[in-house]
Formats: sequence, structure tokens, C-alpha cells
Amino acid sequence: MYSRPNLDDRDWIALLNAAVDLGVTVLDTAGVYGEGHNETLIGQAVAHRRHEVLIATKVGLVVDDLATLALRRDGRPEHLRQTVQASLRRLRAEHLDLCYLHRIDPAVPLEESWGALAEMVAEGKIGHVGLSEVRVDEARRAHRIHPVAAVQCEFSLWSRGPLGGERPGDGIIGWCADNDALFVPFSPLGRGFLTGAITHETHFPPSDLRSRHPRFTPAARLGNQHVTALLRRVAERHGATPAQVALAWILGQGEHIVPIPGTTRLTCLQENVRAADLELTERDLADLDAATTAADG
Repeated sequence: MYSRPNLDDRDWIALLNAAVDLGVTVLDTAGVYGEGHNETLIGQAVAHRRHEVLIATKVGLVVDDLATLALRRDGRPEHLRQTVQASLRRLRAEHLDLCYLHRIDPAVPLEESWGALAEMVAEGKIGHVGLSEVRVDEARRAHRIHPVAAVQCEFSLWSRGPLGGERPGDGIIGWCADNDALFVPFSPLGRGFLTGAITHETHFPPSDLRSRHPRFTPAARLGNQHVTALLRRVAERHGATPAQVALAWILGQGEHIVPIPGTTRLTCLQENVRAADLELTERDLADLDAATTAADG
């Protein structure tokens, strides 16, 4: 979805195995990532150590144009069945450990899409099912039909919507805790911004999703430098990096939270994994909690 480094399949497979060697036990993918190529790489990479990882994938989105990242939703039961079968083949798996409905299709009742996934659980094709980018009321509707094992939403220091409003626990994170579901934040590093490596002068090629994202206009990036500056100050107290602080803050929001930072570099992978050992102080948390949320440009 972002910049595309000049790496071949052997490099990606090596990186995936390095992650498992470092103790990573969840690999998150989707049928639309690379039009299935990402699933194929994961299937190849961990075929010899399949018992060491939980693989989560997603169905319900279709790639219309990979070059422009044009996607559309398709939650029809027949389509979900077809894509689950395709994912099983690419992942070299007999069943999917965790399968998310990638997005709710407004043209198809949630109950129909979720019911189809629940049927595939009963058939042994899927172990557990989850939802991606949903509201609390939508999670409740699905949960009445079949248990929601996980909810995946964007969540980070600058995307705090899942925490809810003024009442503690009224967001989707609180709902997950109350219903024994994992909460899985995607883009926990703010699509790279919270690492501190992106400035208002950074250029994104047209193939990079961030080139047309409102949070990544030069004005928005310049106006949000205070967020990365705060992360640096907290990081200096611990001899850590801004990325590690951003991940530690997320982990501190609940034991049921499992962030999924992505990376293309071994050094960043190692850095991200070490964030699990970083314990933020009450002062750190108070400073980060008080930070103003980022504004779009």
C-alpha cells in the first residue's frame, strides 16, 4: 500500500521467518494484498513451521486495479466462499486460523455475510471469525449470530476513535474487552508517521496510498510534528525509539490488544518486537494521553 522496495520473494520469505524467529506468533494478511501474492508468500514462508504461528486473513474486498489500489466491497455469501477457498490454496492451509470480514458491504446485510462465515466455521474451513473497521452496534449484531473473536481497526496515538467518547469503555476497544475478543490495531505507527522518519518535506510517489491521504499533505505533516516531538521526548527517557513508545502506548491500553505493525526491514522488525519489553511510566502515559489528536490538512 505504501512504497514498494526492490526486494524479491526470497527477501520477503526471509523477513517473515525472521519475525517468527523473534517470537512473532501472529501474521496478518488479506486476499487483496498484492492480489493474493502476500498470502502466497506467507504460505511458502511458514510451510515448515505452520504450528508456530496464527495466520489471520480477510475476505470481502475485491481489487479492481492494483496499480491505483482501487478496491470495492463484496460481502455476498457466494463471493466469501470463493475467496476463502482461494486463500486456503494460497496459504497452503486446510483451514484459516482467523478470517475477518474485511469491510461490511452496504449492499449486503451484515447478517448474511457473517452467517456465511459462521457456516464455514461449522464446516471446519475457518477456526475463528472477526470483523474489520466496524462500529460497536455492528459488532453486537454479528456477535448475536456467532462469536466475534477479533476486531481490527485503525488505532494509534493519532487515531484514537476506537477508545470511544467520554465514558470509559464505550468504544470498540471496550466492547472487545467485555466480550472476550481481541482488538487488533492496524497502522499502529500512523502509517509510518509516528516513527519520526516522515517530515513535511517527504515525497510520496503516486503508487503510495499516503500520496492522497489527508493526514499526509505537507501542511498536515507540518502541523503534526508536535506528536512525533513528544514521542521523541518520551523515548529519550527510556533509551528507546519513537516507534517503540507508540507501540508501548497501544499495548498499555489493554491486555486484549495485539497491534500488527508492518515493515519491510529487518532492523525495523527487531525494533518493533522490542517494544513489547518497554514499560511506560505513569508520567509517560499522562503526557501521551494528553497529546492533541492529529488534524487533517
